[in-house]
Amino acid sequence: MEKQASAGRVNAGGDEKTRVLHRLDVREGPTGDGDDLDATIGVAIDVETTGTVVHLGTIIELAIRPFRFDADGVITDIGPIYSWTEDPGYPLTPETTAITGLTNEDVAGQRIDEAEATRLLRSASCIVAHHAAYDRPYVERRLQGARGLDWACSFSQVDWRSRGFDGRNLGYLLQQAGHFFRPHRATADVDALVQLLRHRADDGTTVLAELLGRMRAPSWMVYADGASFDAKDVLKARGYRWDPDRRAWWTEIADDARMAEEFWLATTVYAAGCGARAMAPRFEMVTAADRFL
Repeated sequence: MEKQASAGRVNAGGDEKTRVLHRLDVREGPTGDGDDLDATIGVAIDVETTGTVVHLGTIIELAIRPFRFDADGVITDIGPIYSWTEDPGYPLTPETTAITGLTNEDVAGQRIDEAEATRLLRSASCIVAHHAAYDRPYVERRLQGARGLDWACSFSQVDWRSRGFDGRNLGYLLQQAGHFFRPHRATADVDALVQLLRHRADDGTTVLAELLGRMRAPSWMVYADGASFDAKDVLKARGYRWDPDRRAWWTEIADDARMAEEFWLATTVYAAGCGARAMAPRFEMVTAADRFL
């Protein structure tokens, strides 16, 4: 991977007539960037599955690529890619094959090396996925020895718009960064993620640096317990989602946003006359070790 490509910028001027896309080529070895003396290990991860609900589906492909990064969030070295397919024990549906590109022949008799995959994940200080809320439950269900590690999500924990990108789809982000690839296979998605983590903003900060800052900061799960039915529209408009198991509206907020959220809830949802069946919301602290579950 060339240093120039990894440090590219999104053209926000809008006056270009032609854009050239380069085939994604993530190469193993030193990147030529950053300070590797005190570098830390991270891993990029992706899974392909037979379903979108973790208790109904199973992993059929797992890809992991370790990398080293310095204190500024600059990737200094890229490790080899590890990839396994796994036979789910039943035929793949045509829909699964269409989405993942995997066929019954690709997975027949195959098995994930559980010990090696667990070792790789446990060797890292952070596990990065583009949809951690999707990948993490599947991974921890399959690799029980890799539970409780620190996860980060490049989809939800990066302010892509402020970096000049539109949307958050992995393939679309990569195109805007000047590359194309074959999406949806786990190995390709992992390499696309590594490339994006190296991308720099105009001030020189990498996507990984922003992501690590968000990962390390605690956040809060807010449950609007006992909120009246009439409050559903204002809660939804503020970004709350309904949890049918807890029977409560919930959202996740940054640590420094807690005071403002408490005030908003007190005046909008729990004030006299609002019909709430509880005195106040419930706040639960979340860290990288238990986020996205």
